[in-house]
Amino acid sequence: MTDSLSRFDWRWKPFSELSATEVYDMLGARSAVFVVEQNCVYGDVDGLDLDAWHLFAYGAGEKRPALAGYLRVLLPGHPDASETDVRIGRVLTTAGFRGMKLGNAMLERALDHILTQWPQQPIRLHAQAHLQKFYGAFGFEPISDVHDEDDIPHVWMRRP
Repeated sequence: MTDSLSRFDWRWKPFSELSATEVYDMLGARSAVFVVEQNCVYGDVDGLDLDAWHLFAYGAGEKRPALAGYLRVLLPGHPDASETDVRIGRVLTTAGFRGMKLGNAMLERALDHILTQWPQQPIRLHAQAHLQKFYGAFGFEPISDVHDEDDIPHVWMRRP
């Protein structure tokens, strides 16, 4: 990991341990990236966060630490996951922190946590189709055809 990435404050927590500020930052970043930047109006507050684990990467901000990257993990058997697979979702890097390979570091950390806490569980995600090569570098393979979700091409991917 590069020196600039080692300076991030990494937080891995279940929802019940998140502070109000972390929830505020999480929802704000998801709205900024998925709703505003991608011009996609959808209900992000979907009830799935309550049982999920959350990975935050905080970087230096002007007045307080700024949320640089985020993702959530749903456990097997969760209604929006699958019976057997852990599901990674809502993966994002905020605008001010792009271009420094933070996405790679986030996925590496998430996979380490998942493999430690839920060994032997397959992992799946619903990727924007243009990110197949990125996720493929981490062992994910497409398990569906490319399809439209909210006017954005997506594909289901899985890592055994």
